[in-house]
Amino acid sequence: MPQNELLWGIDLGGTKIEGVVLTSQAPHKVLCRLRVPTEKQKGYDHIINRIAELIDTMKKETGAAPRRIGIGTPGNLDPNTGLHKNSNTTSLNGRPFKQDLEKKIGVPVSLANDANCFAIAEAKMGVVPDHLDKAEVVFGVIMGTGVGGGVVINEKVINGRQGIGGEWGHNFLCESGGMCYCGKVGCIETVISGPALERYYQSLTQTNKKLKEIYQLHLAGTDPAASDTMRRLIEYFGRAIASIINVLDPDAIVLGGGVGNIDLLYTEGVESAKKHVFNTRLDTLFLKPKLGDSAGVFGAAFL
Repeated sequence: MPQNELLWGIDLGGTKIEGVVLTSQAPHKVLCRLRVPTEKQKGYDHIINRIAELIDTMKKETGAAPRRIGIGTPGNLDPNTGLHKNSNTTSLNGRPFKQDLEKKIGVPVSLANDANCFAIAEAKMGVVPDHLDKAEVVFGVIMGTGVGGGVVINEKVINGRQGIGGEWGHNFLCESGGMCYCGKVGCIETVISGPALERYYQSLTQTNKKLKEIYQLHLAGTDPAASDTMRRLIEYFGRAIASIINVLDPDAIVLGGGVGNIDLLYTEGVESAKKHVFNTRLDTLFLKPKLGDSAGVFGAAFL
């Protein structure tokens, strides 16, 4: 198959690096999919070498070579400085990761963070095409250990002037969330991420429980604190997501991450959003993701 018909993607995670080669025409066929350990404790240069080694293995398996590669990374590229930032793989921060990687592998690289990759994958070959023939605007949400987002317009990721397009989780929501790791107080992430909700439950009960268990206790109707925690999630989710709808008016919102598995978000959460949307109704589709852990690497290929 000609090289220009192939899409190459790499998903750089904290514990693994995954690569995929796809055909460019829908329905996209997976020609190669491989994983190697990141071994991030060995440092910045080692991570770059691991990516290069993985690409070499993919070349051998497919008998082709990439003309460019999409890379999904933790954190963001600052387009004004060329340096990486906001990554929990801290050895990347403050380094010219994109430039150094291009020098190592010899082809151009397109970078986006994990939420952007999730959004583009679900928009192009995930759940969105199952519901809409054409979606002009898709917002992808990651609600888990942290809270993030990705914006896709006309099947293109919007990174933005400062490389922070879609960073929904670090808008102010409520002071009760307390201090965020970013240095600000009351970010969305401090209120409706999984750990934030678990901390809230603990503040009511002095008991540590995982969010999944708290949700089950709420459904059973046996724990008022669990129900208070779910009501907090629903109310603040509605407020936070309504601001996105008022600005972007997306055709669809896809809810990923562990918190996104809570079914109440698709019913009571949507009703909560209706109260804050600047319209007499809410037509936005709220969808469960389809691709699971494939979304990151597929999204990288679509960059």
